[in-house]
Amino acid sequence: MKLCAWYLYGEKHRGYALNPVANFHLQNGSVLWRLNWMADTSPRGIGASCGMMVNYRYFLEDTASNSAAYLGTKHITASEQVLSLVSQFQQNSKL
Repeated sequence: MKLCAWYLYGEKHRGYALNPVANFHLQNGSVLWRLNWMADTSPRGIGASCGMMVNYRYFLEDTASNSAAYLGTKHITASEQVLSLVSQFQQNSKL
C-alpha cells in the first residue's frame, strides 16, 4: 500500500503523475482519495495492480483550483490516508 501510494503520488514524468490514469483524473481536478487493498481480485486485477484499486474524488467546488494547481505547479491534492502512506514509505525508503 505504501509503495502504491508513492507510485501514484511521488513518481513523476516531467513533473506530472507517471500513471496515465492518475494524470487524467488529477488534470481534471480530482483528489487522490483512497487506496483499496484487494479490491480487484480478478486475474487481470492481480496481474496489473496486485489487486489494488484507487479512488479519485471530485469536490465540485475545488475541481478548478485543484486542476490549476496540478497543471501550474504540479501539486497533487491527496487525502490524509494517501499522504500518511506516502510519509510512511518515505521514512522507510532509500529513494
